Amino acid sequence: MKEFQSHHLPLRGLDHHVLTWGDPAAPKLFLVHGWMDGGASFQFLVDALARDWYAIAPDLRGYGRSAWQPQGYWFHDYVADLEALVDVFAPGESVDLIGHSLGGNIVMQYAGVRPQRVRAVVSLEGFGIPAETPDKAPKRFAKWLDAVREPPEFKPYASLDAVADRLQKTNPRLPRDYALFLAGHWAEVLPDGSARLLADPRHKLPFPSVYRMEEVYAIWRRITAPVLWVAAAHSDIPKWLAEHPEGEIGADSLAGVRRRLTHVPHGRLVTIDDAAHMLHHDQPAAVAAAIEPFLRAAPGPG
Repeated sequence: MKEFQSHHLPLRGLDHHVLTWGDPAAPKLFLVHGWMDGGASFQFLVDALARDWYAIAPDLRGYGRSAWQPQGYWFHDYVADLEALVDVFAPGESVDLIGHSLGGNIVMQYAGVRPQRVRAVVSLEGFGIPAETPDKAPKRFAKWLDAVREPPEFKPYASLDAVADRLQKTNPRLPRDYALFLAGHWAEVLPDGSARLLADPRHKLPFPSVYRMEEVYAIWRRITAPVLWVAAAHSDIPKWLAEHPEGEIGADSLAGVRRRLTHVPHGRLVTIDDAAHMLHHDQPAAVAAAIEPFLRAAPGPG
């Protein structure tokens, strides 16, 4: 495995843990992880990259070894944290962004809100979430109010091996050595030998508002950088997105994803075979092979 460096720095008043790989003089590549994950999740993808990059992967607030936010977590804060990170590592530069799942949605939103700061965008399995109609708003709000009265908790695991077992149960394609590596970053060992997840359980709180797809499309349409959406052939995400008012997916399992991509001016879609949602764990070499030619072809320095 390529060696990483561990950094702690304040971003918007909150301590963030950031991993970096490679020479700081090399082209920069920002990597944003998904829900219930951490920056170390990109280790296998970084290992598979052929070019020399300076890869920069934060633990988002409330994940890994970054500080927790007692008031809960809001998507807009992740976007603002990303901008703060870019300002630290690449001030005044136009940058390359890769995000997985939640991270993919973060980099897509940032690319539309700050188009001048982004040279190229790669979203791995991050194509938005199911749209909701306004009539769902009252129940959404009430459900959130009920949840914050008794915040969720995570039960401890018997050991890091048990955490690795859970990772492999969730993703049967995950090799054991990968699972053990991730478990060491996903959890910490307590004095009694048990393991506690390095994530704030308040991430499990429901959203208090509905997801307005029209607003997301308006932001995506402002993206000026080339965009690569990378889907996994065995992912459940396309089916999840299809079960909303935008309509059924029909014979094309990726029809819902393709329909959303029409709102991205310079977007294209590729699919990774023999991979599920955690495609950068299942097929890191194939993901790297899709990403690097795309980044090389992007206009501007990089």
